[in-house]
Amino acid sequence: MRFQHTLIRWLGALSLAAATVALVAACGGGGDGGSNASVNTGSGGGNTSAGGGSTSGSGGSGGSGGSGGTPLASNQAAITVSTGVATIVNMPTVSVTICAPGTSTCQTIGNVLVDTASYGLRIVNTAASGVLGSLPVSSVSGGSLVECGKFVTSYTWGTVRTADVRIAGEQASSLPVQIIGDLGSSGVPTSCSNGNTPSNTAADLGANGILGIGPAPYDCGSNCTTSTLYSNYYACPNGNASCQVTTVPLAQQVTNPVPRFATDNNGVIVAMNPPSGGSATGTLTFGINTQANNALPAGVTKLTSTTWGDLTGTLLGRAITRTFFDTGSNAYFFDTGGSTAVSLPVCSNNSSFYCPSSMQTTTATVVGLNGAQASPSISVGNANSLFSSYGSAVPNLGGPFGDTRVLDFGLPHFFGKTLYFGMDLTGSGGPAPYVAF
Repeated sequence: MRFQHTLIRWLGALSLAAATVALVAACGGGGDGGSNASVNTGSGGGNTSAGGGSTSGSGGSGGSGGSGGTPLASNQAAITVSTGVATIVNMPTVSVTICAPGTSTCQTIGNVLVDTASYGLRIVNTAASGVLGSLPVSSVSGGSLVECGKFVTSYTWGTVRTADVRIAGEQASSLPVQIIGDLGSSGVPTSCSNGNTPSNTAADLGANGILGIGPAPYDCGSNCTTSTLYSNYYACPNGNASCQVTTVPLAQQVTNPVPRFATDNNGVIVAMNPPSGGSATGTLTFGINTQANNALPAGVTKLTSTTWGDLTGTLLGRAITRTFFDTGSNAYFFDTGGSTAVSLPVCSNNSSFYCPSSMQTTTATVVGLNGAQASPSISVGNANSLFSSYGSAVPNLGGPFGDTRVLDFGLPHFFGKTLYFGMDLTGSGGPAPYVAF
């Protein structure tokens, strides 16, 4: 589940981010150097605290663009990369409204991470305090349905509940979502916690929640319907006591909201401006070729992917068995594999990022399941220098992944670009998932 991978990277960045909070907060921005994309520049809206937004009877709206920007359409949400909840760099966020199913009891929550490599909506319990008591908990044989997220040194834990989810003018009704941290951390099954520390707060995650809009319609899929071998789901009859790993049908799994929209449900478009003034803005557009504002240009390269968004390729003369484009990772993450084509030593003060003496540029080849190929460029600078020159939106940030076969195109790759992500609709006889640019 990419949710695990994404959070590993975000949490791994916390120590360096914390060490540079004062420096980053005081620094101005700059340009990315990439080609400019024509995108809206509206504010992301919502609050910037872990407490979430306000309770009201109205849902989310398209909103308006920023100063000089074009007003957003009903299928568009403003993306903001700023200080957010925990002053972690390269955190693209939007506002999401969740409602008790079929009612006007709603809460708009800001600072929700946009993640093109996970699937489904996850909200920290304290950020949804105004509506949480009205969201019904899902049940399975054996008790309440709870989900565990396992990371390298931490975990998340919380119930699966049902909510009407609104983003801009789009709505997914009766959607299974995860509420992180609503059961606390005491008595969590050891098969989930494994002796690690909980990451069940907005401060731990760096956001009030995660909006997973990768191509998969469910966060586990058929793997969890018939076997517990790969399941992250638990049946809990009494809080955290006596929880057991369980299978779960698709209808109850944490679900990607995009395929559940009425019309603009076949994909998303992420268009980001280059960093400027210490932050960055962009637009999340729902649907591809469903409205005049979301047409797929004729000249783009369309690479079909696995249901999880994975492609293959080559980098630095070696085969890459898994590569993906991930707004939920705050840097490029890849290993050099001993190649002398680039010089990318890790930073002496934190091994999560690279600190080369000068900007290093290389070109990868990415290959779709349909045989289509593209050759995106990757430029990585000195992380310490970048943190001292930029604010919350940092271009050219890179670090090691820990596996020479994997290449993660994180948020720095999105600055100044527009990428198109097609949903996996094969389960209903529709097209295969893809990424296009």
